Amino acid sequence: MKTLISGAVMLALSAGFSVVHAEDESAFVTFKSLKPEIAMKLAVSTMEACRKEGYQVSAVVVDRFGQTQAAIRDRYAGVHTVNTARGKAWTAVSFRGSTLEIQEEIKAGNLSAGLRDIPGAVALGGGLPIESAGVITGGVGVSGAPSPKIDEECAKKGLEIIADFLDF
Repeated sequence: MKTLISGAVMLALSAGFSVVHAEDESAFVTFKSLKPEIAMKLAVSTMEACRKEGYQVSAVVVDRFGQTQAAIRDRYAGVHTVNTARGKAWTAVSFRGSTLEIQEEIKAGNLSAGLRDIPGAVALGGGLPIESAGVITGGVGVSGAPSPKIDEECAKKGLEIIADFLDF
């Protein structure tokens, strides 16, 4: 057992040394993430955009790792809508695209329907990635409007409202 552990440690150490080649390369990565205030502004703006159209929804914003940053449920939105919106936001980040497009690609047979069986994935329209300077920094998901297409329209309107805070 001791030999197995020391062999694993040596393998891990040698793998680590092969990754860093140049002196100026750092062992750390940096990434962008929305400030909590902007994430909340996006969630609220998205919900209000849907409310203006007469729809009661939930809006959830996740970071680039799919972790919830902000969530809001309008007063008459269904209880299920928070989890559904979170799943849509998570799916948009995980698969790097619109969940409405994912839904349509599954329906057309261009993507495996098995994608729907991945834990946490919600392959229904209403989820969009959040991009800043060409990098995905998070996702927004909406649930509760009468159709996934309308959920996505609300998400787009919310993103338009915070566009000035994002680098392009």
